[in-house]
Amino acid sequence: MEDVTQIATQVTELAYALDTFYFLVCGALVMWMAAGFTMLESGLVRAKNTAEILTKNVGLYSIACIMYMLCGYSIMYPGGFEGGVFASLSTLGSGLLGSADNDVATVVAGDAYYSNLSDFFFQVVFVATAMSIVSGAVAERMKLWSFFLFAVILTGFIYPVQGYWKWGAGWLDAAGFLDFAGSGVVHMCGAAAALAGVLLLGARKGKYGPQGQVNAIPGANLPLAALGTLILWLGWFGFNGGSELKVSDVGEANAVALVFVNTNMAAAGGLVFALLLSRLWFGKADLTMALNGALAGLVAITAEPLTPSPIAATMIGAVGGLLVVASIVLLDKLKIDDPVGAISVHGTVGIWGLLAVCFTNPDASLGAQLIGIVSIFAWVFVTSFVFWFAIKKTFGIRVSEEEEYEGVDISECGLEAYPEFTKAE
Repeated sequence: MEDVTQIATQVTELAYALDTFYFLVCGALVMWMAAGFTMLESGLVRAKNTAEILTKNVGLYSIACIMYMLCGYSIMYPGGFEGGVFASLSTLGSGLLGSADNDVATVVAGDAYYSNLSDFFFQVVFVATAMSIVSGAVAERMKLWSFFLFAVILTGFIYPVQGYWKWGAGWLDAAGFLDFAGSGVVHMCGAAAALAGVLLLGARKGKYGPQGQVNAIPGANLPLAALGTLILWLGWFGFNGGSELKVSDVGEANAVALVFVNTNMAAAGGLVFALLLSRLWFGKADLTMALNGALAGLVAITAEPLTPSPIAATMIGAVGGLLVVASIVLLDKLKIDDPVGAISVHGTVGIWGLLAVCFTNPDASLGAQLIGIVSIFAWVFVTSFVFWFAIKKTFGIRVSEEEEYEGVDISECGLEAYPEFTKAE
């Protein structure tokens, strides 16, 4: 009997180690998405703004990590406050992480399936993803330090509150709102914050003509943009796959495999259909639309990658690819300037992904999904608009016309990403 108990204990500890390792590897894949966003945005802006984009992305990732450690994690996962709107402020201090974690007795008793610190690591890279969405939308005309100040606010407060509503067992979770890996909690959240900033910031000079014409402002490095998209595609396997949380038994392993396959198929469907629509609409195979189509497919399937069949996942991604092309064109007609299409990819398609859950998950309720969409968007947009407005009135959010013309690399960073060759003196 003692041998059986010892074997059972060892199996439990091994499962704990495997699930913890899987969680950490998936978190590392999501962290690698920071490189994807950085490369994608760098490729889609003009050369004179590249160094500032790079600085923003490495800076926002670091800010997100620190703010989520200090207060964001404890706001989002307070424990003992199920069904609420705001958790008790007394939980804020628990955000200061220590090195203590689950002991063997806790694991063997079945009260923990993976390391608590692995959970924090996995969650913190999601926060950085949401803030990365904002970076591309406000590119080429925003003050760097105003952006960093807003990053503190979004990652430390705005994002964790609505994250608690769903993933921290808050009121949206109790209402039956479903969002497997964050089409709403992460992607629509980032898009809503970006939209608020863009509306206050205004369009880039020369983007829109006096007669309503839309002037294309090509990116400087499309190979870099394509590389960034493929990095994001790879990282998304950790984004969605890790959200299954476990992999240590047959059922969970099969579920993870299905999530990976559906994630991949949705991206493929989004790219192909965006490419087809751009060919029919513009007469050309637009690479930027194809890249955004792939990302749209990934965003669309993120709300529910487990219940669809691979064919259904492909079609969910395909609809996302069609929607992102239409949304980008519509926002341009409305003179909402988004250099990388982030609001369309993560906002418009994020909403579609949340609604698409109802087609494949029998537990989904259209009413609950609509409540989740409206409440998350309203919370993030309104609070972001208030903070953006306050920053605008105090520090300013837009660089001068001269600085925008010369490029924000020089004015904000004091160096260029692609310096011209100079003659030695």
